[in-house]
Amino acid sequence: MSTMYSDEELASAVNVGVMTEETATAFREHVASVRNVPAVDEEHFQLITGFNDIFVVIASLLLLASVSWIGSSISPATGAFLQVITAWGLAEYFTRQRRMALPSIVLLLSFVIGVFITGLALLASFSMSDDLMKGVLGLVTAFAAWLHWQRFKVPITIAAGVGILVAALMFLLFWFVPESRTYIRPIMFVTGILVFLFAMRWDSSDTKRQTGRSDVAFWLHLIAAPLIVHPIFSALMTSNDEVSVFSALIVAALYLMIALVSISIDRRALMVSALAYVLYAFNSILELYGVVSLGFAFTAFAIGSGLLLLSAFWHRCRQAIIVHYPDFIRARLPALR
Repeated sequence: MSTMYSDEELASAVNVGVMTEETATAFREHVASVRNVPAVDEEHFQLITGFNDIFVVIASLLLLASVSWIGSSISPATGAFLQVITAWGLAEYFTRQRRMALPSIVLLLSFVIGVFITGLALLASFSMSDDLMKGVLGLVTAFAAWLHWQRFKVPITIAAGVGILVAALMFLLFWFVPESRTYIRPIMFVTGILVFLFAMRWDSSDTKRQTGRSDVAFWLHLIAAPLIVHPIFSALMTSNDEVSVFSALIVAALYLMIALVSISIDRRALMVSALAYVLYAFNSILELYGVVSLGFAFTAFAIGSGLLLLSAFWHRCRQAIIVHYPDFIRARLPALR
């Protein structure tokens, strides 16, 4: 029977003195060489270790739904609050002690959703604008996510807290300056850049991707990607969601730039977030020229083939690109293997 050890378990072994940091690093490098895969460029992150994770998730969801349902018979706030308490209690065992990845994610999301719904139920009787209420509740929920991070250190928690905080600040901005709604696209774009830089800070602190900081960066990139990509590509669409040939060429050029950034930082989230817009743009162009029935099929075939080739030669592409960067930039990018 084979046994797999996660980076979190190796880090725990280092913390309690079972092995030194040098030994743990040598072990990781040995496993990478034995498996004959580029450990860094594969962009690993822990999500599920076995079917027991799914089993625990199903049982936890049943329990959370039941306590929330029972509590809701008293009041909506009671039901949501019981969900918060139950999610935290379950995390004390399945997250803090067992370090189960998928259950930890589900319990975190249940916790923050419960906090938001509890606040929403409590503030429902107060007379305040919708934007102000969502902004205040967002700040409270983001603070709750921070408390959860301090206790359990689930990698997705930072991204969840940042996403909630971004939404809260936007709602508060809309409340303070109603005219700011007309500038939602540039606001989203600037916010996305800030989140991206925050993600790169986590990434640059673990260029070998051997600790949980890399997982934190992964989830932050998933938050940053749509914030950056959506405003740009949606601005290229007409009011009828149509795409001109010129716009399609700009979409293609932007996607190539996004691909360059994604390869450089070894994060595929940006490319995945922009993929739907590229498919839509080129499918619209084919339909414009009469290729209606198979337009999407041809577009998906071309882009899918290109992405598969890129995946196969991802490591070589990174090597070819990064060697041209200055040393101070290369030092902050994920290491090559």
